[in-house]
Amino acid sequence: MKIYIYTLGCKVNQFESQAMESLLKERGHFISAEPSNCDAVILNTCAVTAESVRKSRQALRRLISENPEAVVGVCGCWSQLDPDAPKDLGANIVFGSGDHIRFLQSLENAVFSRQHIADVSPALKRREFEFLPSGSSSSRTRALLKVEDGCTNFCSYCIIPYTRGPVRSMPIESAVSEAKKLAAQGYKEIVLTGIEIASYGRELHGKTGLSDLICAISAAAPGCRLRLGSLEPRIIDSDFCSKILSCSNLCPHFHLSLQSGCDATLQRMNRKYSTELFYKAVNLLRSYYPSCGITTDLIVGFPGETEDEFQETLAFIEKCAFSSIHVFPYSVRSGTAAAKMDHQIEKREKHLRVRRATAVAQKCRQNFLTSLIGSTVKVLFEHETDGLWEGHAENYALVAAKGENLHNSIRNVQIYDCQEGVLLGDITL
Repeated sequence: MKIYIYTLGCKVNQFESQAMESLLKERGHFISAEPSNCDAVILNTCAVTAESVRKSRQALRRLISENPEAVVGVCGCWSQLDPDAPKDLGANIVFGSGDHIRFLQSLENAVFSRQHIADVSPALKRREFEFLPSGSSSSRTRALLKVEDGCTNFCSYCIIPYTRGPVRSMPIESAVSEAKKLAAQGYKEIVLTGIEIASYGRELHGKTGLSDLICAISAAAPGCRLRLGSLEPRIIDSDFCSKILSCSNLCPHFHLSLQSGCDATLQRMNRKYSTELFYKAVNLLRSYYPSCGITTDLIVGFPGETEDEFQETLAFIEKCAFSSIHVFPYSVRSGTAAAKMDHQIEKREKHLRVRRATAVAQKCRQNFLTSLIGSTVKVLFEHETDGLWEGHAENYALVAAKGENLHNSIRNVQIYDCQEGVLLGDITL
């Protein structure tokens, strides 16, 4: 069969779509780059914000319109949360954020039977980690490895614990086996991803934690760079840092989820840390990794956020000197505690605050990139653009340099300039 896969959302969704692609190919199917003339279409959805739901609905309507004869299967967080919605819009097969193998089997059967199936298992009752194959046939540069699923933080703005369920971790021996396989396939970088990887191992027997996993994978795939997904700042302590420092192939890039630089706002968000703890984590990482990249996410316009609280956040992100910040306006998400809070911020004001926070974020980013001029960084080159090869340094700075066929190669690059957020450099021996 000819099948098209369209993915919305986070790196976990991207991993799961890549896994479905691999499984379908193993079963003899062809993965199409376009939805037209396909026997089946898969939409992997997101529900993290109201905008994500809107995009999921829009994508489903478009895919059905472009190929009305195809069997349409929907999976992911939106269908987990509201299975009737995609079914009412015309989806043939509706699953949630789990049971991907049964989902694919149902999709195959529906191509011949035209049977409509909706089978969404309760996320909050899940206790087992769903093993799916890692890797993607589209590139041999960077591979995602999902090592954890679920979250029990229950932040007041977030629906994900209800769409993904509790924490489940990939056994460490399975993660090691997957890492070895990816290295053998020619990948030069492995990205550890999950819904909340800082909670890795919480439900496993013994005292296995994220640092144990990092060290095991680092040793199993010494020829691959190892990059971490988003981390909760609470995991960053001296024991964690000293342990991972021994992993020479671990990229010095840490994405610490901030969301607000104001303690009062963090409390309303039900985040489990203070700005003091967060700042200690930032400084601790820099003491172990002096030129590391520290990136973050920021939500502005959260219910009740006053101008003074917003000013606190602006001052705090400048103090932390992040290398990059993703700034989002707060989005009301039905089903969360924050959606019922008083003092919702007007849309216009939220977007004004996005612009103001983005200006500070751009200043922080420029300062970080400028600090790298004159240094030599290791770059994994990924693609060619306008005669220059581009790739990411270990600290995740984007670098461009001249060369021939640098795809999937790691080279030392001496940085001589920075233009429009891209470091320019010369390849050195």
